[in-house]
Amino acid sequence: MSLRHRLALSYGGLTGLLILLVCAYSFAVHSRAHYDEIDGVLASSAEHVAEELAAARTPDERTGVVRASELLGSVVRIYGADGTLHLQSENGVSVPPLAVHTAVAGASPPPYPGIGRLAPALQEAARRRGSFGLARGEDQRWRSYELPLLLSGGGEYLAVIAPLGPIDDSVRRFGQLMILMAVVGAALAFLAGWLIAAHALRPVAVLTDTAGTIARSREFSRRVVADVAGSARDELTRLAATFNEMLGSLEQAYSAQKRFVSDASHELRAPLTVIQANLELLRDRPDMPVGDRERATDEAAREASRMARLVADLLALARADAGAPLRRGPVELDRVLMDVVGEVRHLARGQRLEIGALEPSAIMGDPDRIKQLFLILVDNAVRYTRPGGRVRVSLRQQGGVAAFVVEDTGIGITPGDLPHVFERFYRADPARSRDPGGTGLGLPIARWIAGQHGGSVELESKPGRGTTATVWLPLARDAGRGASVRGASASPVSA
Repeated sequence: MSLRHRLALSYGGLTGLLILLVCAYSFAVHSRAHYDEIDGVLASSAEHVAEELAAARTPDERTGVVRASELLGSVVRIYGADGTLHLQSENGVSVPPLAVHTAVAGASPPPYPGIGRLAPALQEAARRRGSFGLARGEDQRWRSYELPLLLSGGGEYLAVIAPLGPIDDSVRRFGQLMILMAVVGAALAFLAGWLIAAHALRPVAVLTDTAGTIARSREFSRRVVADVAGSARDELTRLAATFNEMLGSLEQAYSAQKRFVSDASHELRAPLTVIQANLELLRDRPDMPVGDRERATDEAAREASRMARLVADLLALARADAGAPLRRGPVELDRVLMDVVGEVRHLARGQRLEIGALEPSAIMGDPDRIKQLFLILVDNAVRYTRPGGRVRVSLRQQGGVAAFVVEDTGIGITPGDLPHVFERFYRADPARSRDPGGTGLGLPIARWIAGQHGGSVELESKPGRGTTATVWLPLARDAGRGASVRGASASPVSA
C-alpha cells in the first residue's frame, strides 16, 4: 500500500471515528431528552390528577376528574390493590393492560430497552411515590407512571399513560440520520485525507521523479525546485533542500572523477607513447648506432620509471579514497627528515640543500607515510628551484605540534594557482611544457597523509621569490627527547 493510501486511511479512519462518536453522543442526548420530557409530563400529570382525586368527594366527581384528564393528552386509569381496573378515561380503550401492583413494587423493566437506562433526576425524584412502567401494544409502546392514591381507603393506584409511537419514530429517524451522517462524514474525511496527502507528498513525488531522471541520464546538475519561503519551511521542504545539497556534492564528485580519469589517462598515455615509440624504433632499426640505441633505451626507461611513480601515486590516492587505515607507531620526525635529506641530495642539480633548526620530535603514525610526505615536499622544492638556488628544511616544536618547514628560492606559485595546487593533476602550467617530471599528485597525497595524522599542510609562495611549505603534526604525549636544537645555524648538505 502506498504512503498516500496509508495517510488517507489514517486521516479518514480517525476523522470517521470522531464523527461516529459525535453522532452516537448526539443520538443518546437527543433520545434521552425526548424520553425524559415525556416522563416529566407523566409524573406532573399524575401528581395533578392525584390531587384532584383527593379533593373529589363522590364517585361522580372522581369520574369527572378522570374524564377531564383527557385534556392533558394522556390516558388515566385507576386500579385496585389487586390490579383490577376500576376506572379509566375514554381514550384508554386501545391501551394494553398494565401490571400496576408489580410496577409499584419496584420490579418494573428498564424504561427504554435499546438505548440503555438513562435515569434522569426527574425519574429518581418521582420514584419516591410512584414508578414508571413500559407496555407494548399491537402497533406501539406505551409509557406509564403509577402512583398510589394514599387517601383512598381501598388502596387504589393511579396510572397515567402516554403513547411512545411518535417519539420512537422520531428517535428512529434521527438514528438513521446519524448513521447516514457518519457514513458520509467518513467518506468525505477519506476524500479530504486523500487530497491532503497528495498535496503534502507532492515534494516527495518531485524528489522521486528527479532522482529517477538523474539515475537514467546522470545529469547531476538538475535540482529539485522547492519553495523555502514563509510557511513552506516544513520537513519535506528541508528534505528537498538537503537533496539538492546532496546533488551538488554528487555533481562535484562526479566531475572530479571524470576529470581524474581523464587526467590519469593523459598522464599514462604520454609515457606509454614514448616507450612504444622507442621500442618500435629499436625494432625497426636493428642496425641503429650504439649511441642512439642507448639514448632510446634510456628514454624508455625514464618514462617507465615515471609511469611506475604515477601508478604508485594513483594507488595511494585509491587507498585514501577507500579509507584504508594507516598503521600506527612511534615516529621520530628528526630521523625521518635526515633520511629524506640523504635521499634527495642525490637529485639536486646545482641546488643548495640546507638544514636549519632540527628539534627532536616524535609523533604516533605511519613512518613510511611520514617519510613519503617529507619526500614529496622536499622533492618538489628541489624540482622547482633553479640551479644555484637554495632549499632549506627545518623541524621545530610549537605548542604541542611539530612544524616541518621547507623553504626554497624557486619559481614560486602565482596567487591564482595557489588555491588549486592540492587538486589532483593540477599544474600551474596547463600545457605541461615545463613539466620537470612530476605526476601532479604529490601535493594531494601529502595533504591526505597529513590529514590522516591529524595535521595539515600550508603553502605560502611569491612568484619568482620561492615557496614555503609547512606541515603541522600533533606530537605524541611522550615526545620531546630533549629541547636542544641541532644545527641552529644553517649547514649545507649538497651543492
